[in-house]
Order: sequence, then structure tokens, then C-alpha cells
Amino acid sequence: MSLHDDEVVSTPDLVHRLVADQLPQWAHLPVTPGPAGGTDHHLFRLGDKLLVRMPKIAWAQDQAVSDARWLPHLAPHLPLRLPVPEAVGEPGAGFPFRWSVTPWLDGASPAVDELGTGAARGLGEFVAALRAVSTVGAPVKDGTSRGVPLARLDDDVRAAITASGTRIDGAAVTKAWDRALGARPASDGRWIHGDLLPGNLLADGGDLTAVIDWGGVGVGDPAADLIPAWTQFTGAERAAFYETATAGLADPDDAWERGRGWVLVQAVIALPYYWDRWPEFARGSQERIAAVLAD
Repeated sequence: MSLHDDEVVSTPDLVHRLVADQLPQWAHLPVTPGPAGGTDHHLFRLGDKLLVRMPKIAWAQDQAVSDARWLPHLAPHLPLRLPVPEAVGEPGAGFPFRWSVTPWLDGASPAVDELGTGAARGLGEFVAALRAVSTVGAPVKDGTSRGVPLARLDDDVRAAITASGTRIDGAAVTKAWDRALGARPASDGRWIHGDLLPGNLLADGGDLTAVIDWGGVGVGDPAADLIPAWTQFTGAERAAFYETATAGLADPDDAWERGRGWVLVQAVIALPYYWDRWPEFARGSQERIAAVLAD
């Protein structure tokens, strides 16, 4: 079944036709299915060195342009590679959205606890470096997107807790959520990735190599980028990530509490939606909720 009711399906033939029509310099390259995409893109290999990202849902239709605008600006300041687009394609051949071609970045998404303390510190340094980039002219997170004040997500989170039923300990999750809401709000907005789940990290031989999928990029609560503490690390690695990721923050303890809240925002809201659509992702959401409750 499709992941979303209104999902737009892409195929290698469609991608080949779009590339041949709009980017003829790559028309000779074979198009093959790429790695499994996330919630909002289908991925295709274009030859050996390129990747085509095809939005599968309307909410992702602006990412190609956003990536092309902001990733070249951010990349020089950051210690890990970014998928800076090499081209942006236009709608065509019945496909309704803009799409992008990026470099193929080697590596694989790390499993929880796969990375050691060195990588944990490295990811924390990445978060801190992103936060330090000038925000002049940058897009500010709005509505109920990642990085806005947590209170704006209160209704959505409580509704999802109810909808999750016995799949979670509703009382314990509500208590943890209330604790996050009670933390002092961020004093100012900073650049955030907004979705640093394991699937958006690439590692090779225990070393982080790249951070991908920048659909949530913008200026918002820096605590939103603390989620790897509970989604990727435990024990000494979590402590190492905390040390570097919160360096320079005026409110590290409050940010840490809000970070727990951002894990709950992602995991609790995703759980009932993806329970039947993507069971593996739903189980991952349960694991992330458990990590917050256990900490």
C-alpha cells in the first residue's frame, strides 16, 4: 500500500523521461531504484554518482528549491557533508512537483548505539556549528512545524496520545510532555535541521560522514536538534553528545527538556498515522518514546 492516501508514485521510467527532457547532460545515465526513501521522497540512482529525489507528497514539494537555496549557504560552515543539489527539475510528464538531483553520498544510516563517543561528540559539534551560522535572511519556522514553540503542538500531541491507545503508556507520556512544556522557551531562534533521526544520518566504519534530508531546515528552537540524544545515543555517548551539542546555549538544561519534547512530537504524532502504513517506522516511534520515558 502507499504510505499516504494522496501519494504521487514515481518510477525509473518517469525519472528517465524527466532527466532526458530537462537535464540532457545526464540522459545517458541509467536510472535505478535507490535506497528506501523516508516519509516524503522516492529516491533513484542516476548513474553511480548522482541521486534523484522525487517528492511523493504535496507537503514536500518545496524542498528541492529550499535545498538549492540554503544548503550551498550552510555547507561551508559544517563539518559533515550535505546533499547540495546539482540541479532542480521542473514538473513534467504528469509529475506535479519540482524535484532535485544531488550527489550520491556514501554511507549507511547507523543503528541505535552503533556510533561511539567520538561520533557522538562529532554530531554535537555539527549541531553547534549549524546553530552558529548567521540567520540573516533565513526562513523562520512557523505554524506547527519543527522548531516553533512546543506549546503550538500541544493539541496535536495530546490528540495523538489518545489515538495511540494502549500502544503507549498514555499517562507517562502525558507527564513527560507536560514536563517539556514547562521548560523555559528558547530565547532566540537558530538554524536547525529539524529531523535528525538515524535515517537522516550517514556513517561509514563508525564515523559520521553526512547529514541528509533537509526538509525541516529553518530558524527555530535549537532544542529540536537535540533529539539524537534519545533516538541515536545512550549512556556515555548521550553524555558526549550533550556536552558538545549544548555548548554555548544560554539555557542548556531547559533546552534538554525541550529536546525530550521534540522527540515526543515526532514519535507520538507519527505512531497512529504510520501504525498500519509503515509498521517498522511505528515501532521505531514506540522505541523513541520509551527512550524518553526511561531517561
